[in-house]
Amino acid sequence: MLSFQFLLTAFVVVVAPGTGVVYTLALGLGQGRGAALWAAFGCTLGIVPHLAAATLGLAAVLHTSALLFNVVKFAGVVYLLYLAWQALKSDGALAVSAQRSRDAGWRIARRGALINILNPKLSVFFLALLPPFLSGATDSATLEMVTLGAVFMGLTFAVFVVYGVFAAAARDWLLASERAMRWLNRGFAAIFGALAARLAMERA
Repeated sequence: MLSFQFLLTAFVVVVAPGTGVVYTLALGLGQGRGAALWAAFGCTLGIVPHLAAATLGLAAVLHTSALLFNVVKFAGVVYLLYLAWQALKSDGALAVSAQRSRDAGWRIARRGALINILNPKLSVFFLALLPPFLSGATDSATLEMVTLGAVFMGLTFAVFVVYGVFAAAARDWLLASERAMRWLNRGFAAIFGALAARLAMERA
């Protein structure tokens, strides 16, 4: 069940830059290490519904229901565009600014969780990722899925924390350059916009 092959596969998936990584980097650069930790926690928490759906077989329902899939998908697209706007606004939640004070931790975590919750492909992804690593014993399949999912979440949190800490370390250097902050905010907005466009093209 829990093997080196699974750990390697999970690590490669987690370390690849995605929406959660970009969000964690933005918070680390914009509001410091504490905010990055909350972002990592929120993004990790947002995995739970998808793991539950994969374990209970609901991911298959989502995959076969075009209407349900598209409802969640376009909610995710709208949310990513909202985050793009928040990066562009001078007082936005994701703006990198010298005058920026840190948001409440629960707000940061909630935004991070919604990033993953509103991505319907995650449920289908876990439904495809986890079963090949099960032992094949039907009486322990659910426990094994939960265990593998918990390990995946632990890796996600750890890797995101590393990303966030490095981003926070670069914060002081960036705050010294108004031009760097301006282009960074535009860059984050463009990335979230591109991620929204990619999500809009996804099919069940």
